[in-house]
Amino acid sequence: MIFATNNKGKLRELKSIFGEDMITSLRENGITFDVEEDQDSFYGNAQKKAKALYEITGKPVIADDSGLCVKALNGFPGVFTHRFLGEGKTDEQINEAIIQKCKNIQDKSAKVVCCLVYYDGKNEIVAEGEIYGNITAPRGNNGFGFDPIFELYNGKTLAEIDSATKNQCSARFLAAKQMKEKMQNIHGKSKKIR
Repeated sequence: MIFATNNKGKLRELKSIFGEDMITSLRENGITFDVEEDQDSFYGNAQKKAKALYEITGKPVIADDSGLCVKALNGFPGVFTHRFLGEGKTDEQINEAIIQKCKNIQDKSAKVVCCLVYYDGKNEIVAEGEIYGNITAPRGNNGFGFDPIFELYNGKTLAEIDSATKNQCSARFLAAKQMKEKMQNIHGKSKKIR
């Protein structure tokens, strides 16, 4: 499957979850690909990317959309997590803006949502994973995106746990596990989750 992302962090995570031999990158396939994420749901954005890449390659594709949803902000930034400040902003700038928006709210509970869509021209498989925690000051040097400001209920941010541990509890892992189970039902394959 070709993973429809230019995000190296997401690619690393998905390869470690699905297995190096099951996922190939855009770069490995010599593809330059970018789709405007203008849908109003994680599913909408992931589906749009999956179908667009399939049209280019004719090969099975997996695409994702993910984001951070703060309860007291009615799910903001949600599908706009990576772009609510506009194009070209760094993870640090985005994270600081989220922290500032949460500054005067008492309930800093939030969830991370990841939606994966598989598409092969015939079958569409959708899977979603969610994890829960709180917004906090940045801590940790692992991970990417909003990992440093998302604190799990164990008191550690996603950026404070190692990659192997994160890949056993992340929203992307939960979505990938669900997707593999659904793929086994459709294709009769026995692929084991690591």
